[in-house]
Amino acid sequence: MKMTKLIGIAALLFLVQYDLLSQEGMKLAYDVPAKKWTEALPIGNGNLGAMVYGGVEQEHIQFNEETLWRGQPHDYSNKGAGNYLAEIRQLLTDGKQREAQDLATKEFMSEPLKQIHYQPFGDIHINFDGHEKYSNYSRTLDIENAISNVSYKVNDVAFEREVFSSFPDKVMVVHLTSSKSKALSFKIWLDAIHEDKQLKTSGKSQTLEVKIKDGVLKGVSTIKVDTDGIVEVEDGKLKIVDASKATIYMSAATNYINFKDVSGNPYQQVSETLKGIESKKFGKIKKRHIKDYQSLYNRFQLDFGDNGKSKVTTNKRIYDFWKDPNDPQLIALYVQYARYLMIASSRPGSKPPTLQGLWNDKIKPPWFSSYTTNINLEMNYWPVEVTNLSECHEPLFDFIEDISKTGSIVAKEHYNAEGWIVHHNVDIWRGAAPVNASNHGIWLSGGAWLCSHIWEHYLFTKDKEFLKENYPLMRDAALFYSQFLYKDPNTGYLISSPSNSPEIGGLVAGPTMDHQIIRALFKTIVEASAILETDHDFSEKLKTILPQIAPNKIGKHGQLQEWMEDRDDPENHHRHVSHLWAVYPGKGINYEETPELMKAAKQSLEYRGDNGTGWSLAWKINFWSRFKDGNRAYKLLNILLSPAEVPERKIRGGSYPNLFDAHPPFQIDGNFGGASGIVEMLLQSHLDKIELLPALPDALADGTVSGVCARGGFELSFTWKNSVLQEVEVLSKSGENCTLVYNNKMVEFNTKPGKKYKFDGFLNKQK
Repeated sequence: MKMTKLIGIAALLFLVQYDLLSQEGMKLAYDVPAKKWTEALPIGNGNLGAMVYGGVEQEHIQFNEETLWRGQPHDYSNKGAGNYLAEIRQLLTDGKQREAQDLATKEFMSEPLKQIHYQPFGDIHINFDGHEKYSNYSRTLDIENAISNVSYKVNDVAFEREVFSSFPDKVMVVHLTSSKSKALSFKIWLDAIHEDKQLKTSGKSQTLEVKIKDGVLKGVSTIKVDTDGIVEVEDGKLKIVDASKATIYMSAATNYINFKDVSGNPYQQVSETLKGIESKKFGKIKKRHIKDYQSLYNRFQLDFGDNGKSKVTTNKRIYDFWKDPNDPQLIALYVQYARYLMIASSRPGSKPPTLQGLWNDKIKPPWFSSYTTNINLEMNYWPVEVTNLSECHEPLFDFIEDISKTGSIVAKEHYNAEGWIVHHNVDIWRGAAPVNASNHGIWLSGGAWLCSHIWEHYLFTKDKEFLKENYPLMRDAALFYSQFLYKDPNTGYLISSPSNSPEIGGLVAGPTMDHQIIRALFKTIVEASAILETDHDFSEKLKTILPQIAPNKIGKHGQLQEWMEDRDDPENHHRHVSHLWAVYPGKGINYEETPELMKAAKQSLEYRGDNGTGWSLAWKINFWSRFKDGNRAYKLLNILLSPAEVPERKIRGGSYPNLFDAHPPFQIDGNFGGASGIVEMLLQSHLDKIELLPALPDALADGTVSGVCARGGFELSFTWKNSVLQEVEVLSKSGENCTLVYNNKMVEFNTKPGKKYKFDGFLNKQK
């Protein structure tokens, strides 16, 4: 009895110690201020984001509001483009690719050809006179509380700065304190890199207005100071003196309402937001922020152990990981950081994260900082369901609804078809037509791929009402493809033409990727219509079309063919591996049903090699996890988590000092895709069963995960030691039948909603 009690106390002490270690470890930490944007630390609440540099003499906080873009409401479709569809197809059939591309460039592309840039909003500057000589500097991003923190000492006075962006109160908050009364003095002002800007300072507030060049949008941002010190106006800046604490609240808005309406009143919106917090103290706002954030963040926990490297600054950890990839806690941090970025950039009511998420500091950002739908937008959402952030998926569903409206116009004008279509790139005005260049802009699978996210959300949640509400979006996308598919005169198969295999090979007829995604959508519609007991005739029509679609083929090199013709080059190491879509995120190619195709897909991946840009590395990690080769996946993870800016490391891709993914430059999809690949090593549920530790690498031999989700409406927690499963707990949310698989053993059992089921490492059921 006494021994049991002692063991219990020891276990409790261990858990307390682990919890403290875990909390300390789930931070990005630095001992110097940021000099570059990719060293600054991101915060966000879905629509208002910022990059915090953490300077001492001058703090710089660069901020964004998600609806500030160039351009104006616009229909990108090319009227009459459909008149040239048959001719383009015939040219491709005749092997005249150049002529087909030239004709498509002239007659088939969007109007205008290029899309519109996402814009930075402005900057907060805070000057601290007399802080040139400082000590004990620390800069962190606490991803368990979503707060950026800076602390240091000047002489014997300790200064601290907290910055966060609150979702419940819709404001960004900067809270400054000093350990000595009346020791805090500073100047603060707003600015922007836009040419057309105005600044108005009054009382304890300052307002910045920016007008976008080449566009109809304007943005308004106001900062308001609450302090126990004295507030003055000096040289157009707010000057605070003799304070011990000060809190700056900021709100920002634009006149954007939706992709067709720009009649909003940003002044009114900003004023009402700031008025809504007038009666609230900083402590209450901070508490509401943390509670809201943790309601999402705390659902999922991941621990691979800590060998002490979590005490090292994050930038050094990234460098050290390149040399010696033995930092298991960094892997867990990377997953949780991706979840942090998702919560910060995709909340109900917000827009989806762009290529750069919510964060952009350039008037002309890379690739317009837009929504690239030939993988990058979808990759952003790969970890959402499995890491228990289902609500964060909602902005993507809103996006799909928007694009189905503009995409229906494009379907009609470009393809003489019903339903809707979206090509490879979209901006805030929801242009769905092919953009930029015909050799890569005419890509047809975007609508079908986006619809797979609707289906995945249903599979993970088993929310039948959600499926019923969103089924028309999937059905209308399938309607387009059912009319668009074209009978290839050379083979007799139905093919996708014209199109391309992103972003390689130019304009072609019948890329493998298209057929895989369209086939998956049709199968989804057949299954969904049966669940909802609707649309029987259309479902039957798709059943007759499915076997007519050109199948996956194995080429002369043993590879999965990327095109109809067997022309893959084994020496081609292109970053895109689009024809493996059916391996991941699809499931049409798998070891159980199509082992030969799985072997060919693996051969294709071998040929493409292990190098790649950030998001490409992330995709390959998911591939190797599906191939159940955890050590190969971990090898790529080593590259993804290595420093992006070390000259002697002659490999593209990697991570910046703030753990942002480097394409390069920064693209956030690698963060999200890398996280999903790590979780894919631990659990896979795409084949109507839950496989535990299917691709566990040797480097992650010990670990615990809780709150990880599986298709079928299940939430799991499990532990492993020395690469051997120890115990499993399954929470059934929907009462579906469950199948667990581990180490060639399978157990099937019925479940009830809300009930937990426990098993040991041999999958023996426990009471």
